[in-house]
Amino acid sequence: MVSEARPDEGGTAAPRRQRPSADRIALRGDLRSALPDASAAVVLTGAVFAFLYVRMDSGDSATVAVMPFMDDPSTYWMYLLSQAFGWSGLLWAWGTVMLGLLLSGPRPARLPVSRQVLERWHRTTSLTTTALMFAHALMFAAELVRYETNLAWAERLWAGFADTFVPGWYDSGTGRIAIPLGQGALYLAVPLGLLFYVRHRIGANTWRRLHRFVIVVYVLSVWHTLLYGTNVWYGEWPRTLLWLLQLPVAVLLLLRLLRPARRAERLDAPGGRAGVAWPVWSARAAGRIAVGAVVVGLVVVAASGRDGGRDRPAEPPVTVPHARETE
Repeated sequence: MVSEARPDEGGTAAPRRQRPSADRIALRGDLRSALPDASAAVVLTGAVFAFLYVRMDSGDSATVAVMPFMDDPSTYWMYLLSQAFGWSGLLWAWGTVMLGLLLSGPRPARLPVSRQVLERWHRTTSLTTTALMFAHALMFAAELVRYETNLAWAERLWAGFADTFVPGWYDSGTGRIAIPLGQGALYLAVPLGLLFYVRHRIGANTWRRLHRFVIVVYVLSVWHTLLYGTNVWYGEWPRTLLWLLQLPVAVLLLLRLLRPARRAERLDAPGGRAGVAWPVWSARAAGRIAVGAVVVGLVVVAASGRDGGRDRPAEPPVTVPHARETE
């Protein structure tokens, strides 16, 4: 953008202050618009934290059933807060994915609000989701720092940071798989969410292709929760509800693939002038079949109750997150 000049009092031309770019304004505007959304997320996180605190204090918590030593919520409150941020982040991720699929798939004849409002909600909930994911990870790291009492402070900080943010560093139990899945979701969410604000530099088509991988962020988040969320380890209603929430996401994704809003993404006959190349057509067809299979699988899981949950043991095992580090 070229700065315009305007005459000053002496008659000479003074450069006019250059306006911020449109994308920078959009990011600032979305951050302001996200304040009510983020405030609601904080309130919900507080409510979830209180719920988890009371259940742990009463001994009814599934977390205590998995790890009996964590029967003191006043000591493990940072872990509970990490769980609360995680649940809020997953709910907000669910919402922003649903909005994105609604906007990119078959457009309903009637919407309760305008498309522009839905797009703004999609962007602000995405920003809030990323913030909640960071808060979830930071509180988990803080709990690990508190736990490593036998280490010097610098070593405790490094241990908490590495276990939380360095892929492959955490080496205990299911965390060896679940933690990298959560890290992958976080590290993909940040660039994929912010690419919208630089789409004028990378091109709309490139941004659109990359933005499709947001669904991968959501899948990794759900997978991380199913593996590592102690509140959904057992085959009880929280795990069933988590599985059921994935059904509308899968259905909307299938509709998005079967009836895409963009003509170029439709599954027309391959080859020829109007058709796409066979490899592209095959990949698109395979994607639709895979998502259809996921929808059927989710229905079967919900109907049968076989969702991978474990039976709550009569005698809970005596476990710790991992052995305390020593100097």
